[in-house]
Amino acid sequence: MAIERYSQRKQADTQIEFLDLNYYEMPIYSIDRERTTGIPELAEEFYHKIGSADGVVVSFAEHNGTVTAAWKNIFDWMSRIETAVWQQKVLLLLAATPGKRAGAGVLGYAKLASFFGGRIAASLGIGEWANAYDADKNLLINTTDIEALDLALDHFSTALAGIE
Repeated sequence: MAIERYSQRKQADTQIEFLDLNYYEMPIYSIDRERTTGIPELAEEFYHKIGSADGVVVSFAEHNGTVTAAWKNIFDWMSRIETAVWQQKVLLLLAATPGKRAGAGVLGYAKLASFFGGRIAASLGIGEWANAYDADKNLLINTTDIEALDLALDHFSTALAGIE
């Protein structure tokens, strides 16, 4: 996919780390739980990984028109560490959905990132994923989507270059 092409275009000293929310499962946030047990180590770890990055690409899954419960939970825990969860990092926000709305709900929610210390360089939703992506070849096949993703990655790269 374009992320792999981006990896090939990147500078030799660039490192990309993929974080899977499945490895960051933790109790459902509540103020009572926080008072009793404190902030989970996994939330601290995820928060610090964001802090150590120059930029963050987030690929949001969409459940019922919004972010997943897993993302909302980790976000809530991290916001208790610091409200500026994104720590002034440059962000590229992505979503891919089976429907025509192309993640409009989740990306609308995600655009709140600027209120939480994020610097949104670009966002992109790809709808009708079954028609846009070839699973056997592991790549986007819709020319319009490929061009849009390349443009989003260019905006992200430009924003990152501006922070150096």
